[in-house]
Amino acid sequence: MVPFLGASVPSVIFPTGLVSSAKPSGLLLQIHGYFSLNDRNPIASLACGVMRSDFLFSVLPTQLKKSYQGPKPKQDLIPDWVSRNDDTVRSLPIYVGGASLVAVLVNRAVSGIAPVADASSSQSRADLLTLGLAVTSILTGLVWLTIKPKTISVVNPLGVECRMISSRLPDPLIAELLWVWESLSSVTCCRSLVVVYDRTCILQIGVAAESSGGEALAVDAARLSEGSVYQGVMKSGSQSYLANLSLYPGRSELPFLPSNTQAVILQPLGDKGIVIIGGDMIRGFTNADQAWITYLGEKLDATIAKHTISVTPLKIQDRI
Repeated sequence: MVPFLGASVPSVIFPTGLVSSAKPSGLLLQIHGYFSLNDRNPIASLACGVMRSDFLFSVLPTQLKKSYQGPKPKQDLIPDWVSRNDDTVRSLPIYVGGASLVAVLVNRAVSGIAPVADASSSQSRADLLTLGLAVTSILTGLVWLTIKPKTISVVNPLGVECRMISSRLPDPLIAELLWVWESLSSVTCCRSLVVVYDRTCILQIGVAAESSGGEALAVDAARLSEGSVYQGVMKSGSQSYLANLSLYPGRSELPFLPSNTQAVILQPLGDKGIVIIGGDMIRGFTNADQAWITYLGEKLDATIAKHTISVTPLKIQDRI
């Protein structure tokens, strides 16, 4: 029975919740609060619950003010120092080898041993071994300085801006295509986008190769569909990622992309089309980007399948 406003009414006790805070010792402090649930007088239940909650949270601030006692990020001092002093570390074997070579020669000069190497002398054999190690160390340093990893950076595509779309596409499909372009160009290294469906190019946007007349080089969809790159993607039915386009001979089948395109993703659209995405960085598309582009391709394929497409040659659209 809970007295409220001079009356005693039956009630049922329920927990209001559980509040936890971390002690400096790492143990967990648990505080339980309760309120009265009264089916006859809900105001009494609410008032009781509020009073309990006020009391409960009034004891927490002193515990919450304690400083964080959890694990701190580990710092690797040696790897960090090496990464900051790359050139010095690469030239270090040269200094060590040169110092060892000078030390052997000085020791040979001041020890009174004959300058001519004598195979029967243990000192001569040790000096020859040391000279060999010193020369090897110097050559190692020279190799390290000569061979350096190539820095991967963003490359501005060489070409002209192109914003063309087939003139008789339904408005929902146009909106879908533009949404795909805006999404890819905003969050990935995509700088060129071409969509070919049913052996017809329905979208070419971004930076395109420049033709002899100074205009964007149009996509020859019929010729593209006969190439080995297109046929390979359609046969496999899965995404193809050319992380370093310059290493693939099939790049000649994509003349409409800028000549210095760094990476390309070929995403099939069912069994009738393909999306060609050109990037401005070698290996610029991450695994997450590739997985996301796969889902974008499936969504775009579903949208195209909903509409009967009557395509005409590409032209500049005011809606773009």
